[in-house]
Amino acid sequence: MRILICEDSVLLREGLVRLLADDGHEVVAALPDANGLEAAVAETAPELCILDVRLPPTWTDEGIRAAIALRSRHPGLAVLVLSQYVEERYASDLIADGQGALGYLLKDRVADVADFLAAVASIAAGATVLDPEVVAQLLTRRRRDERLQSLTERERAVLALIAEGRSNQAIAAALFVSEASVEKYITAIFTKLGLEQDETGNRRVIAALVHLGHDHTGATS
Repeated sequence: MRILICEDSVLLREGLVRLLADDGHEVVAALPDANGLEAAVAETAPELCILDVRLPPTWTDEGIRAAIALRSRHPGLAVLVLSQYVEERYASDLIADGQGALGYLLKDRVADVADFLAAVASIAAGATVLDPEVVAQLLTRRRRDERLQSLTERERAVLALIAEGRSNQAIAAALFVSEASVEKYITAIFTKLGLEQDETGNRRVIAALVHLGHDHTGATS
């Protein structure tokens, strides 16, 4: 199989080249960043592209955005993304594009050579191979998003103020409602978020974290 690698770490990049070559694959290009990636794909016609999520110059999300762009321009191209962490926002976009063969593995999995090569073969055959941790985090995000979507507009406003550390009295003043109404909104929020009363009394903190987590995953790269 013809494979293109885009990985900024020299050691990992050369290690992948050797590993894949020893397994009978042809590495047609090994790039340190996404510059020239499109040209390299056009010139070498790989069957699979392996990209790191974090690439120069910012080492944030260049790789996974490049993967999404590649799959948009080359729907039949298989893509395997390697990462040290789960990039939730773009991972969801990548997986949801419905363009076929795809892999998203954490770099720790590369250490298990047999499993890694099996994943490469599966992706090349048209399968979707996702690291269990990727699946777990995306499912967690989906559950969090679904819970927040069940809140009314007023409940969302109350939750946002809770996340700012406002007291019930301060929330009532900000929204021009009574404290009793605020208490009812908060009770409804806890119920919809599935936060049961416990001895620690930390439901308010957890609710705030759910709100902040939702904003974070939706706004960052």
